[in-house]
Amino acid sequence: MKNNALAGKTIVITGASSGVGRAAALEFAPYDVKLVLAARNEVALDELAGECGVLGSDALVVVTDVTDPKALINLVNAANDWQGKIDVWINNAGVLAAGEFDKTPIEVHAQVIETNMLGYINGTHAVMPVFKKQQKGILINNISIGGFLPVPYGAGYTASKFGLRGFSEAIKAELSSWPDIHICDLFPAFLDTPGIVHAANYTEKALKPAPPVYDPRRVARAMVKITLNPRSNTYVGSASSLLKLSHNLFPQLTAKITGSVMRRYFKSADPMVSTNGNLFNTVNYGMSAIGSFGRPGKPGAHHKYLALGVLAGLAAGVYLLNSKK
Repeated sequence: MKNNALAGKTIVITGASSGVGRAAALEFAPYDVKLVLAARNEVALDELAGECGVLGSDALVVVTDVTDPKALINLVNAANDWQGKIDVWINNAGVLAAGEFDKTPIEVHAQVIETNMLGYINGTHAVMPVFKKQQKGILINNISIGGFLPVPYGAGYTASKFGLRGFSEAIKAELSSWPDIHICDLFPAFLDTPGIVHAANYTEKALKPAPPVYDPRRVARAMVKITLNPRSNTYVGSASSLLKLSHNLFPQLTAKITGSVMRRYFKSADPMVSTNGNLFNTVNYGMSAIGSFGRPGKPGAHHKYLALGVLAGLAAGVYLLNSKK
């Protein structure tokens, strides 16, 4: 038992089968909470529920597709029927799709937006009546730095994350008269999760996350801290804040450089057959919390230096551009 302040709280996590969602469940489990685990992969959820039980928390598995509004209502009802309350709701389910915009099927762009943005909206819409009836609740949105930083060759993903940030800001304003209902947004930098191997990929190249890559357990720990002390916005990893700053200061240059970096990567990346990944259906591989692209544990100081290097490079680029005028 780590902290009695969390004991007995009912916590719903969407996208719990792998990545950050799975890491969050395992991070909360030693606190004797009541976990409601939601995703499309029932086998992975059952396995996770068993692990959470060993760590000290009961878990309820609810197979859920967040693109279906009725499924989210069912999730709310299942959690509420089980414990009579919902203390924390974590919007986390997400998918990735990479490829040139016009060469990526339009249904792929639509599905990314359905999952990443409308999935969060569906969840928020379903749980909000419970929070208002209770007159309290914490809703955590795992948005990512992609809510500020555009991702070339991921236009649908960028649209979903930018839209999600705007949606959350609107809901925060709307709920300003409800002091005990908290909307908390998380903006982690690039994470070492299986999400990138689950991604729909139309680049015909193997994908890797851009460095610096952070351990998803850092995001999970941030979720625990937010549950104890709600905050409107949390940036996970120094690179997150610095990348946001670089885009605020040099938006056009940042976009050009990110596009250039990706094109350079594609030239040397290993070839790969196009795939829909887990976009339309769940998959049976890579259901761990951590991927295989970083180093487990806390990121070292070198991550800060890498991020500062990006910012310094952008500043130098602006200087050079201005000096030629």
